[in-house]
Amino acid sequence: MTFPVIGMVGGGQLARMTHEAGIPLGIRFKLLSDTPQDSAAQVVRDVVVGDYRDLDTLRDFARGCDVITFDHEHVPTEHLRALEAEGIPVRPGPDALVHAQDKGVMRARLSEIGIPCPRHRIVADPADVARFAREGAAREGAAREEEGRPVVLKTVRGGYDGKGVWVVSSEAEAAEPFRAGVPVLAEEKVDYVRELAANVVRSPHGQAVAYPVVESIQVDGVCDTVIAPAPGLSPELSAHAQEMALTIARELGVIGHLAVELFETRDGRVLVNELAMRPHNSGHWTQDGAVTSQFANHLRAVLDLPLGDPRPRAPWTVMANVLGGDYPDMYQGYLHCMARDPRLKIHMYGKDVKPGRKVGHVNTYGDDLADVRERAAHAAAYLRGTITE
Repeated sequence: MTFPVIGMVGGGQLARMTHEAGIPLGIRFKLLSDTPQDSAAQVVRDVVVGDYRDLDTLRDFARGCDVITFDHEHVPTEHLRALEAEGIPVRPGPDALVHAQDKGVMRARLSEIGIPCPRHRIVADPADVARFAREGAAREGAAREEEGRPVVLKTVRGGYDGKGVWVVSSEAEAAEPFRAGVPVLAEEKVDYVRELAANVVRSPHGQAVAYPVVESIQVDGVCDTVIAPAPGLSPELSAHAQEMALTIARELGVIGHLAVELFETRDGRVLVNELAMRPHNSGHWTQDGAVTSQFANHLRAVLDLPLGDPRPRAPWTVMANVLGGDYPDMYQGYLHCMARDPRLKIHMYGKDVKPGRKVGHVNTYGDDLADVRERAAHAAAYLRGTITE
């Protein structure tokens, strides 16, 4: 066999769907998973169960792999440097990945290369948070004795889906993030119209492609719906967001897929919120709505193959996440959903159903946005059990 072996660190649904994209290409996978029950471990043949935080485990896993990539950003940066020093290709490499691991490093580097971000600062304690808030109020002409507008506090490492994020309006409320004893980043609470995401893919030889900018609708800090392309976004602002994402990928040396989460502000700008250097929830629509999915292009990039066409197949595609609820037997919902909408695409992750847990998603597409949105919302709600007809 001359086909390459990709070592995927992390056994979640992103690894599962990336493996699926590699099957038609004959690409082989080796998986480092936390447990044999993880989403990807259920479908990949060559599975190593181990701790990605242990360097010896990573070294043993990497033997026989042509390249290492990830479905999460949590592998210690120093371990990735050790693998690279031993001649093991890691994509994206540690110099790039640290910007998705550490929000403080990311904000500093983006500011350095001229990418617009919310006003921010690493803060030492609740009193420092209050000073940061007053500075923001002063900038807006408010009285200095006021505590100012709310501030967003984030642990610099480890947060996702709303975890490790607090919105505080007083010094007393700011105490909680500091109890963990880790650095805390303060950001202004942006007055935004909506959240957007720009997804791009970059290969080692410098080829890069950009997907249409999408709108990402969050509920309780978790992505609920993605609309591709973002409705009503001006061509100029869309192109600007894509150019920003491509610039970030180039300047940070990203290899593979990069998701740039954005705020669209009320005064017509876009600000970078977060980065993810792997396939991303905001790109799941590409499985059925783009000529080449984010998963297939991530594989092409880490193997330094020519990238595929990112253009959409239909005028509108909508992705709706399926969250766990009180109705555990989602398979029973297939009959209704498939009969009601023969064009519906269901993607389940093989996870136990727990309230609020992402257990799958659905994709719909078509010419009429209202119809496409309704079909996606109905299917996701029916599978969850929040509607019954």
